[in-house]
Amino acid sequence: MTTMTATRPDSGAAGAVRRGALGRVVDRLGGGVVQVVLIVLALFWLVPTLGLLVVSLRGDADNNSTGWWTILTKPAQLTLENYSNILASGFTASFWNTVAITVPATVLVIGIAAMAGYAFAWMEFPGRDALFLVVVALLVVPIQIALIPIAKLYGTLGIFGSIPGVVLFHVAFGLPFAIFLLRNFFTGIPRELLEAARMDGASEWKIFATVVFPLAKPAIASLGIFQFLWVWNDLLVALVFADSDAQPMTKALQSQMRQFGTNVDILAPGAFLSLIIPLVLFFAFQRYFVQGLLAGSVK
Repeated sequence: MTTMTATRPDSGAAGAVRRGALGRVVDRLGGGVVQVVLIVLALFWLVPTLGLLVVSLRGDADNNSTGWWTILTKPAQLTLENYSNILASGFTASFWNTVAITVPATVLVIGIAAMAGYAFAWMEFPGRDALFLVVVALLVVPIQIALIPIAKLYGTLGIFGSIPGVVLFHVAFGLPFAIFLLRNFFTGIPRELLEAARMDGASEWKIFATVVFPLAKPAIASLGIFQFLWVWNDLLVALVFADSDAQPMTKALQSQMRQFGTNVDILAPGAFLSLIIPLVLFFAFQRYFVQGLLAGSVK
């Protein structure tokens, strides 16, 4: 009896060790399978971008005769002539128009939404809750129903077809979501932190600028990326409110497609050039972007 009771714990410990080792092997194999699947999915999503790059570097005759994938079996001569042609055709002006529209539309939305979100979260004033409900209700207003009334208003104000008109439209329709997002993030900041700053004599503006705004950097970075990409890739607002002198790259590329059909030698390098700035921005702020997405998910 004594021998049996002495050997059972050892057998159980050995079994636990074996199961633990087997579990670690299974976990590693499972993690490896997940990584392989993710890599395959990433490569699959990169195929259209790779095809666009190859097409933009091929001559017009090669693009008209064979598909881009034939470069894997029958290497073609790659050239930067398409990029030279599109930069010489006035595409640079539409690029700077896109920058002139996107940068202020992003900065204004972040600045106004941050101050409004702080006011809705931590400041007391009459009608605060009712006004915030109005902001939330504006989230469901589709852009399409506002195009004609705002176009008439812009005509009266004399800003129809100009860059300031396009910027104002993007700011107006970007603010409701931005205020909603930042207000919810600001309410997660500990009240004791703000009360301590007030006891030290800090004004509301100083609390916002030196305490709340730095703490909200991940949420603000995520919002900035979303707003930047939305405005940079917009075509609908540009088609309605931007004339030929203020047209961004999306409208310039669309006009090329309408005039010359496929016109691959212009469309492919133009589309690839339009991808560069958003990609650089995303990779530069991806750390804050992930933090902003995860903010508030774990309490």
